[in-house]
Amino acid sequence: MSKIFTKEIDLGDGRVITLETGKLARQADGSVVLRMGNTVMLGTVVSAKTAKDNVDFMPLTVEYKESFSAMGRFPGGFLKREGRPGDHEILVARLVDRVLRPLFPEDYHADTFVTVQLISGEENTMPDAMAGLAASTALAVSNIPFGGPISEVRIARVEGEFIINPTLEQYQLADMDLLVGASIENIMMVEGEMNEVSEAEMLEAIKIAHEAIKVQCQAQLDLAALVGNTEKRTYCHEVNAPEIKVEMEAAVYAKAAEVAKSASAKHERSAAFATIFDEFIATLPEDHEYEMGMLKRYYHDIEKKAVRDVVLEDRIRLDGRKTDEIRPIWSEVDYLPSPHGSAVFTRGETQSLTTVTLGTKMDEKILDQALFQGRDKFLLHYNFPPFSTGDARPVRGVSRREIGHGNLAHRALKKMLPTDMPYTIRIVSDILESNGSSSMATVCAGTLALMDAGIQIKKPVTGIAMGLITNAETGKYAVLSDILGDEDHLGDMDFKVTGTVDGITACQMDIKVDGLSYEILQSALDQAKVGRLHIMDRILETMPAPREDYKPHAPRIETIVIEKDMIGAVIGPGGKIIQEIQNDTNTVIVIEEVDNKGVVTVSSATKADIDAAMNRIKGIVQMPEIDTVYRGKIKSIVAFGAFVEILPGKEGLLHISEIEHRRLEKVEDVLKEGEMVDVKLIEVDKRSGKLKLSRKALLPKPEREERGDRESRPPRRNNDR
Repeated sequence: MSKIFTKEIDLGDGRVITLETGKLARQADGSVVLRMGNTVMLGTVVSAKTAKDNVDFMPLTVEYKESFSAMGRFPGGFLKREGRPGDHEILVARLVDRVLRPLFPEDYHADTFVTVQLISGEENTMPDAMAGLAASTALAVSNIPFGGPISEVRIARVEGEFIINPTLEQYQLADMDLLVGASIENIMMVEGEMNEVSEAEMLEAIKIAHEAIKVQCQAQLDLAALVGNTEKRTYCHEVNAPEIKVEMEAAVYAKAAEVAKSASAKHERSAAFATIFDEFIATLPEDHEYEMGMLKRYYHDIEKKAVRDVVLEDRIRLDGRKTDEIRPIWSEVDYLPSPHGSAVFTRGETQSLTTVTLGTKMDEKILDQALFQGRDKFLLHYNFPPFSTGDARPVRGVSRREIGHGNLAHRALKKMLPTDMPYTIRIVSDILESNGSSSMATVCAGTLALMDAGIQIKKPVTGIAMGLITNAETGKYAVLSDILGDEDHLGDMDFKVTGTVDGITACQMDIKVDGLSYEILQSALDQAKVGRLHIMDRILETMPAPREDYKPHAPRIETIVIEKDMIGAVIGPGGKIIQEIQNDTNTVIVIEEVDNKGVVTVSSATKADIDAAMNRIKGIVQMPEIDTVYRGKIKSIVAFGAFVEILPGKEGLLHISEIEHRRLEKVEDVLKEGEMVDVKLIEVDKRSGKLKLSRKALLPKPEREERGDRESRPPRRNNDR
């Protein structure tokens, strides 16, 4: 057995994280076991020794897996085993990937696989915030070239206090939830949701999170020093010919700069850049020995430099806008006749067609994760088909990118939904055109579609994507509002911010350079706010407020609260009564026990059907009242009277003496089983609760009886007058 090395990180609140290497997964290039309480995670990394041919990017794959056995549970489904990663696992893996990827050497192109597994968990601990620490530590103790270490922490604000890696109970009370990834020197990634916080409050949270990350990064360096044999491997993944790069730059840089200044459309610009490269290749001897992949890589670097220089020196962007200028916006609601809400939002060359579907509780998404089980009544799905960027390729399922972008829009909108929302809501954003942030277009289109559906959202939400171009040598920088796809690819930051007029609701930031100051970050946040409010003005011109009512074809939902002990009466034996009501009224009825009460939700396509079902339910739960007249059905006849159902499930005795004023020999002389009859409740037995009914009390007395009463009275005396 090899030697085991450990390092502890004290979180300062009684919790301690222990990092251990040398015991498990020893054939991986790097492995670490992370422990905090009963939570145990295994992080491993393996990287190929050589790179594949013609690879000019970092082929990094990050996986995050939560084993159901970690919580002593069986997976759901027929196979009873873990399958493809769920959305939650994909989102955690994306968070880790976004922090690690920029820190590998630019010329390192070997296939690299990072896997983090939750192998033991506990209910009140959220392990996702520690996945980045486990992954980075595995890299730190390996010989894989890496510019880390990094770590990630969750920072939440609970009752005004910032908490690092809060418990699940604390997290559920937070009005700000951020996951921050960073190295010792720099912030690398931020993602989270907030309840309309200010830019200054968000920046404060990031700074506090970074201080905690520095401690965790230092612990990794200390552990790597203990291991001792972690000298990084040598590699040679690129073929270079510096002389041809110099020749190419002299020939094409000025031309690329002219295209960057031309303010042309996306496809025209791409074609112009491609022509410059083709023309240069044509000048080379036919028998040249330069690899085409190397030449393309050199040209990409020159094109990138030209575009960035034009922005920094001339303050001209690829489409001719100023740095803080937003592209033209147009939007439309009620575009589709059949969905319950729809909107088209177009900003420049980015377009989202978004629909809203309203459903019942039966449509809620069932969440079955290793640590969390529950239901979600707000769903947002984002689709990015290839035609949106003019690509000729097939659709092959939902990508991780689509899951991530949809999650960001979901976070942006969910806190603005009404708290008493009876519906399950599904938003679907289909991106029809893309050159810039389509996730932010989804937020804007989602707001409009919700308002078009008649959902009384608290406030409209908009979003904007910010970019950054910097020059470390000169110190110059440019913050770009509403970035294009090329500006994202060639820039140093992609910062998406969503919010209302009163504050931020969600954010996502990826930084690709070292040394981003908080001053620049503050500048980006301030400029983003101006952009968000500009976009808000545009969408409110299209629809200033939600519709007062739902569309005529939208399902209707009403709710009634009943006593807990009446739930069984509504359901009936074997569900007989509730099924009968649903069949008779064309409704869907769902009953839940909440706070020791029964919450009954009735949904249907028409209000008339809902009213009919509600009347039936109210009749069941209604308590009979003395002196009240009921119209009931005769359920059975016996020698001494008839049993009448005056309310669903509630019968009373109509004694033979209470049927008519005259004396009856047989009940059947007047009443028949199944007949409807009006009766008055005249008594409720205090001990047994039995109901005594009277039909006679509702009938006029016979005239003969009234005359007989007068004849039996004594004669009045004169002084009685």
